[in-house]
Amino acid sequence: MTKTDGHRMKQSNTAGPGDQQPSQTSAPVVGNGLKPISLVHQQCLKLVFSHRFNYISILVILISCFVQGVFQPCKQEHLIQEIVVCFVFTYFLAEMVIKMVALGIRDCLKNNWHKFDIFVLCGEILDFLLEAWGTHIEICYVFSPMRLFGRVHEMRMLVTMFLDILPMLGNVLILYVLIIYIFGIVGVQLWAGDLRYRCFLEEDILLLYNRSLSPYYVSMPGERVPFICSLEKNGMRHCRDIPPYREDGNTCLLAAPQLYIPGDLATGTNVSGCVNWNAYYNVCRSMGENPNMGCINFDNIGYAWIAIFQAVTLEGWTDIMYYVMDSHSYLSFVYFIIFTIIGSFIIMNTCAVVIATHYSEAKAADTAEPLFGTVSLKQFWRTLRSWPAQLYNSLRFRWNPSYSWSSGTPLMARCWSPFQRRLKELVTGDIFSKVIIVAIFINILTIAVEHHNQPQVMTTTLQICNILFTALFFLEMMLKMIALGWTYFQDWSNIFNFAIVIISLWELGANSDNRLSVIRAFRTLRLGRLMHFLPYLHRQLLVLKRTLEEAAMLCWLLLFGIFLLSIVGMHLFGCKIQSLDADYNAKNFDVIDKRKNFDTLLWSMVTVFQVLTLDDWNYVLYNAMVSTSVWAAVYFVIIIILGKNVILSILVGIVVKSFQNQPEDPLQCPGSGSATLNPNVPGGTDRGPSNSESNSGQIKSVQVEEADVKQTDQDHGSVSWMRKVQRWVQDREDWSFYLLSPQNRFRQFCKNLVFHKKFEVAILICIIINCITIALERPAIQPGSLERGILDRSSTFFSFVFLVEMLLKVTVLGLVFGKESYCRSLWNIMACFLVVTSGVDIAILLVTPGKRSSLGILNIPHVLRPLRMVERTPKLRLTVEALLRSVKPMGNIIVICGIFFFFYSILGVQLLKGKFYHCVGGNVTTITNKSDCLSANYSWVLKEYNFDNLIQAIISVFVMYSMDGWVNLMYDGLDAVGVDQQPVVNYNLWMLLYFISFILMSFILLDMFIGVMVETFHKCQLEQRKANDPESEQQNETEELTYFYHYSPLRLKIHSICTNEALEYFMSAVILLSVLMMGAEHYENPGYVKELLEWVFYILTIVLVLEVLLKFIAFGFMRFLKIGWNVLDIVVVLVSVISIILTELKVSVKIPINPSIFRVVRILRLTQVLKTTKIKFLLRTIIKTLSQVGNIGLLFMFFFFIYAALGVELFGKLECSPDFPCLGLHRHTNFENFGVALLTLYKVSTGDNWNGILKDTMRECQSDNRGCSSYPSWVSPIFFASFVIIVQFVLVNLVVSAVFQGLEDSKQDGGGDMSRKVPPLLRECRPIQVHPVASG
Repeated sequence: MTKTDGHRMKQSNTAGPGDQQPSQTSAPVVGNGLKPISLVHQQCLKLVFSHRFNYISILVILISCFVQGVFQPCKQEHLIQEIVVCFVFTYFLAEMVIKMVALGIRDCLKNNWHKFDIFVLCGEILDFLLEAWGTHIEICYVFSPMRLFGRVHEMRMLVTMFLDILPMLGNVLILYVLIIYIFGIVGVQLWAGDLRYRCFLEEDILLLYNRSLSPYYVSMPGERVPFICSLEKNGMRHCRDIPPYREDGNTCLLAAPQLYIPGDLATGTNVSGCVNWNAYYNVCRSMGENPNMGCINFDNIGYAWIAIFQAVTLEGWTDIMYYVMDSHSYLSFVYFIIFTIIGSFIIMNTCAVVIATHYSEAKAADTAEPLFGTVSLKQFWRTLRSWPAQLYNSLRFRWNPSYSWSSGTPLMARCWSPFQRRLKELVTGDIFSKVIIVAIFINILTIAVEHHNQPQVMTTTLQICNILFTALFFLEMMLKMIALGWTYFQDWSNIFNFAIVIISLWELGANSDNRLSVIRAFRTLRLGRLMHFLPYLHRQLLVLKRTLEEAAMLCWLLLFGIFLLSIVGMHLFGCKIQSLDADYNAKNFDVIDKRKNFDTLLWSMVTVFQVLTLDDWNYVLYNAMVSTSVWAAVYFVIIIILGKNVILSILVGIVVKSFQNQPEDPLQCPGSGSATLNPNVPGGTDRGPSNSESNSGQIKSVQVEEADVKQTDQDHGSVSWMRKVQRWVQDREDWSFYLLSPQNRFRQFCKNLVFHKKFEVAILICIIINCITIALERPAIQPGSLERGILDRSSTFFSFVFLVEMLLKVTVLGLVFGKESYCRSLWNIMACFLVVTSGVDIAILLVTPGKRSSLGILNIPHVLRPLRMVERTPKLRLTVEALLRSVKPMGNIIVICGIFFFFYSILGVQLLKGKFYHCVGGNVTTITNKSDCLSANYSWVLKEYNFDNLIQAIISVFVMYSMDGWVNLMYDGLDAVGVDQQPVVNYNLWMLLYFISFILMSFILLDMFIGVMVETFHKCQLEQRKANDPESEQQNETEELTYFYHYSPLRLKIHSICTNEALEYFMSAVILLSVLMMGAEHYENPGYVKELLEWVFYILTIVLVLEVLLKFIAFGFMRFLKIGWNVLDIVVVLVSVISIILTELKVSVKIPINPSIFRVVRILRLTQVLKTTKIKFLLRTIIKTLSQVGNIGLLFMFFFFIYAALGVELFGKLECSPDFPCLGLHRHTNFENFGVALLTLYKVSTGDNWNGILKDTMRECQSDNRGCSSYPSWVSPIFFASFVIIVQFVLVNLVVSAVFQGLEDSKQDGGGDMSRKVPPLLRECRPIQVHPVASG
């Protein structure tokens, strides 16, 4: 063996967890008896430890990936692919033989990555054998590309880290599956078969009339949102609610000949002249197809899993909820809200936090040394970067580097050196930098004002400005190059500026407004120079930079994972997905079979990426299930779990780690400073001892000032009137309005009244009642009705009450001046603002009676009155102030996002302005431009989200940033042809780079919100714990552990049975069997299945009763009830017994509660399994999270209340109709009243089609001015954008922060096993087995 080989062997002794490196002593022992010094052995060793061998293997893998990528599933012959597959298999088989010869079979198999290569080879051999028999496994196609994981160092380390977190990830996924299973069984118990109900025609209609009518009512051909009727009284849709039949745009009202239905149809003369056939769909039967082409239902546990999993992803979950509300009951929304909160906001965030935390721990133990048999991309990149420098040095050496300006003539040397030095001082000085920054600002403004249909004069002016700024930046570049020389190119920002200037000159030279104009938008990135003047923002940018560096390899792994999943998708669904011509339930009613497919590698990768972002992924699922089989759902579940829940969760861990590694920033949190909250003080704060010291200092300073004033007066002999006023003001600083002294009787009376507890209670009651009256407001109230009068009078009364409260507090505290004046508290300023606006509103009502909406904007601040509840709730106020203290770091992230939005908006305007118009009419296939559309009497319409100007572009970019509706925007961008040109499907595929790059950056920026909230929440928690310093209470373990010392032998035996692990395992097995049996229930159960399930339920109930009775005897009644798990056991037993009694007595008709509810409660038995597994650690984390989320939940409620009341005021009059359809609003989603508005806002907070609701609120009014908002259209984007930012980006991330803190607290508490340690005396005398969870 050579010295180099030995050195390489020495460097390759680390292979990650579980990998065994080949040792130098055992490598020569090979399985075929070759001698250690044989030539073949030496050559194999040289080859194995050669980097070129690794590069060749990676090249072969890349060739295999390329061949797999060009696979065309629509063609039958794939000869080239088969040849390449055979070649790749032969190469890696030979590679494995060489490694075994060089290292020995035993040492070769010690390396887990070699085992993986052997596994891949075996899989390919199995695939060849199966293919010879006429079958094939599609997943075998990804085996060969997966070899790349073991050849690239960074990928191998990431995969190794994934394997390290698998145990904890498995526990999280088990809990995740159990939650879905629980809610799935509940859905099957409640709604099996309910979504099949349709309104059928009467039996004699088709016989009497020769018309081609559907057997049951269908709103439109190929509908995705069917009309589901209900036989229950509580259902929200019945056959009588079917809208009238429409023919040629007219509403039909005539009755069919020889048929007359009184009260339903009009007979005689009818202006429409057509028969309302929909009136005869009046038989509700369970014979229809389930919604979404049969993909969504609760008929069995399998389909219930699909529906629940889709709902947990928060995409299209409201559609499922509306189906159930129509068929069962309006109260069904409670079920969906509960499991979206538990499944999405808590369980999914717990999964992300656990993965992120364990990844950070695994990353800390990472070694940067390349592993055996791998190639490091970082080293490869450094090598590539070093090549230009080496080339430059070699060329410089050849061109006589000794020559320079200074080595020329003495005159040139004397002139050039001072000039270059002064020029360098100029270009590196502050004045030059500030001038360039101002120029960048003005240039960005000139770019930002560009818009579609701008005047020609403006276009000419902007072109001149572009020439001037290009010349200015060219001059800047030349001055820097002359001053700095070749060192100019050592800075990446200078290289970036150089590229932009060269491309700008190229654009000017071409003298055309082509696609090169978009390069000007990159000048906005030069705003990064401002970061040096904003240190806090600069720190956040450093965190972003560090995150991008850490996440680079993760992004490559994500890209490779998307590639592998796309290959599998092409082989599973290529040229198989068939969908309807129009997707009527999609946001834009677009054609989806040309986009969301797996026919080519490009669209397969785009579709997989779309599924990762969860935007409209459910429609891809439906089409795949209908086109292939229901098992297609497994593919999409794997994509979401691996991509969204694992890889993107690691990105969260990288961001949080980057924030934790940044320099400490002093953060004042509630409870950590000198000011503490005191609800009894109207000002809101109690400044404590520190204020007394400051007050004494102020008194001394006032005395010194007075002495100076007196001395000056004596010197001058007169006192000026201004100094008299100043002295008078200083003397009366504590006086209210400078009129009422602190000892004034009236002021003392007001003080006693304001500080009295009953006064606070009375104000609190008024606020609560006022909130109720605000919630009752809705546009449907008639102006002259009794309800309108009561609400107006109550509003006036409460305005008067709050005015009196404000005057009393101002009298006690003073208005502006004074140490604790009224206006020194932001809460008081808000209350004053509300009182003033209410007063102005009342005054306008008195001046203009009967015109309530004369100045309707004054009604909006009334909805802020619930915020006064925050002032009077100490814990909630503490949470709000902690949230406000995070505004500064959060503001920095918002600024970064704003720059990000600004850049992409300007880029979008440059690329897509004027291109989002399309023709709306009948047959538009022959339309190519605007003139053709107008000549055909069609409408040339602008799409709601467009890039015609900067404001519209920012709205569109924000919608994409929220990950809802970005796919439809991308499709519009791909179809854009030009100004006044009809869109063409997939006209410009290069626009994919714009949209997908934006979404990738959005992932990181969204996670930065999480990082800020986690860091702020963690610091505040630490500060509050230091301030509170709770003392842990220690229990007397000896007393608890000796309670059974005096038991009788029989009871002691029972105690031993109850604390034995065998009993717990037996109960777990019985409960799991019962749960599996419950999952066997389905729609239209056979009779024997129902009978079998009932007997299993009876037997299990008897077993549970016996277990509880035995534990009563073993532990005692009171001691048994001290543990929550035992209380749950008792509840399950009682409910099971009650269910049996009600079933046997057959009293289900007499009780108002649906008996199925009692059957659903049986599922609580499943929770008993969790207490005997390692999942208890996660449960403890979730419990600790819930204890911290209480105040966050209250904040959710307050913001929902405010925005719901505001939404009713703003959008309560919006209406949808067949002639004026909506894209997001409908009968379940609107702002007509407060209750529905709350449900609508919850839908918006989950991101489910909120962009469609935004479109509806921004639309133009109808011709008769009905169904319109009474406020400007720009109010809607502000309303929804602020709500999405507050709820989705702030409050939801507070929940993530609470999960992080709960996980850390669970780790600090240890394993948390409630172990009952037996004292030594009892261990010696009474050898009793005690299980760690003795009584639970």
